Order: sequence, then structure tokens, then C-alpha cells
Amino acid sequence: MASKAAHKRLNKEYVAMQKEPPPFVWAVPDEKNILTWNYIIRGPPDSPFAGGEYHGVLLFPPEYPFKPPGIKMLTPSGRFQPDRKICFSMSDFHPGSWNPAWSVATILTGLLSFMLSDEMTTGSVTTSDSDKRAYAARSHTWNLEQRRFKEAFPDFCSPTARPVPNMAEKENGGSSKVTGPTSTPSLPSTPATTNATPTTASPTPTPPTSGQVTPSHTPSTPGPNEVARTPGREGAGGGGWSSVWRQLIWEKWRWGVVLALALIVSRLSSA
Repeated sequence: MASKAAHKRLNKEYVAMQKEPPPFVWAVPDEKNILTWNYIIRGPPDSPFAGGEYHGVLLFPPEYPFKPPGIKMLTPSGRFQPDRKICFSMSDFHPGSWNPAWSVATILTGLLSFMLSDEMTTGSVTTSDSDKRAYAARSHTWNLEQRRFKEAFPDFCSPTARPVPNMAEKENGGSSKVTGPTSTPSLPSTPATTNATPTTASPTPTPPTSGQVTPSHTPSTPGPNEVARTPGREGAGGGGWSSVWRQLIWEKWRWGVVLALALIVSRLSSA
């Protein structure tokens, strides 16, 4: 049974999820138990998971937000073992690294980031990119056959996979809705499970915002002996350059006068 603090916090996070869902992620609490949340992750474009629809669960402890949740992915993905807890820094495998400020949105964004990496840990499997694409193509069909998915997400039980509320249109400066693949590759054989030592994955929430351009070079600053070019100095007939030369001559004469006066004052003082 959820504590009062956990119940209040999870209600607040459900409201936040409704208002501002993170890219490629959607989650709702179970109607009978607020400590259990069902989530959907849609595979981002330009990844082996593109077009995929991955259903999983977050299992929150009664002490949440002071203890981390257990995390499972139920849909076969070629990245995680179905229905087995996943070990990464935001899961209950690492209570020492848990931050109570993290939320459902933060956890799922971190899980998506970890899913896109190649880091191996408890609950992960090793497959090729072609295997992952085959799993992605079959994922929605697989979900439709699962009673738990149909009960948690009746609105997503359409013939083709539906986009989650945030498919990163805002982040990408346009529409990038992912629909189910047109072809259905054959499902690969069950991937081999690795016995890698659990490792901690550092979550990196957030996807790069497009539209930011990095300059390829930095304009050079004129040196002390160079003349900065300013608008208006380049006119027809070379008039701009004559003004530059006049300025240079004036600068030299001005310093010559100053030096001459300094010399006269020095000699008068010595006399």
C-alpha cells in the first residue's frame, strides 16, 4: 500500500505527465494500484527501434520518492529481456544513487537513453541492429495480443501503432510522427542472454534540439598593426582607402608631436 507521501507524489506526477509528457514516452498508473505504472516507449527515428512500441511497467515501493522503482520492459525489444527487472542507475538495483527529485518522466527518459546505448547490464541482451528492427516491426502486433497492454492502453489498441502524445515535434522543429513499419520482417530467434556484471548507466535525458548551428570558424580580431574594416570605408573610386590613409598619417603626426613635447619638457627640467 502506498504511503501518503508516495500517493501524493505520484498523483502530482500523473498530472505533470498529462501536461508535458517527455519525447517518445507515455505512462499511466494502474487504476487499482497507484504504485504500479504502465508505460509505452516509441522507438525514435534514426535508431534500430524506429517504429517500435515497447510496453513496460514501473514498480514503485511504498516509500517512494525516497526509494527507487523496479523497472521492466514486457515487449520483446532485442535490448532487454522481457518481464525481467533492468539494472541501471535509476532502478532499485542502485538505491544508493537514487535521487528523490527524479520523477516518472525522468526515469523513463533515462530508460530510453539507456535503451539506445550498447551498455550491457542485468536484464539486457545482445542482438544485432537487424534483429532490433525486426522486433520493432512486430512489437505492436505482440502488444495487441497481451491482455495487460489492452487493459492499460485501450486507446492504443488500433490496427497500427499510434504516436504517443509527444513524438518530439517541438524538439525537432516539425512533425516527426512514427508509424508502424509497412513491412513485417520475420521475428528473430530468442536472443542470447549475457551474464555481464551489473553496471550503472548515467541517464542523459534529453534529446538534442535541432536548429542550433555551431559556427565553423570564429571571426579573427584585427591585430594592433591592422586596420579594422568598417562599413562605409569601401566606396567607389577608392575614397574609403584615402580616409584610412589620412587617419594613419594623423595618428603618426599626433604621436610625433607628443614625443617632441615630452623631449622639450625633459631638457628644460634637466637645465
